[in-house]
Amino acid sequence: MATITIDVPDELSEQLQQLGDRLPQLLQQCLQQPPLPARVYRYVLSFLASQPTPAEIANFRPTEDMQARLQELVMKAKEGNLSASEAEELAEYERIEHVMVMLKLGNLPYLTATPPS
Repeated sequence: MATITIDVPDELSEQLQQLGDRLPQLLQQCLQQPPLPARVYRYVLSFLASQPTPAEIANFRPTEDMQARLQELVMKAKEGNLSASEAEELAEYERIEHVMVMLKLGNLPYLTATPPS
């Protein structure tokens, strides 16, 4: 394990000492970036928080930027030119797509039901 020496203000030093052995783990968490830009998560969460109707859920689509990036990642994967971070990004897009497909399937009865006469 490497040793790193840094200068920090006294009040911060006291807080860091209280963390004890957890400091390396917390530093690692701070340095990790989510696989997708925050705007992608915001887009999906905003849609879900809007309490969409079954029809709106059925019609949900990624933004044009998201679609373009996804197509780029799929092409790179087919060509075998996907970096590790891009593979993680593609996997995250696939997880989001899976959640949306499950939501759409859950709403299928509402979309295919015969309206009351």
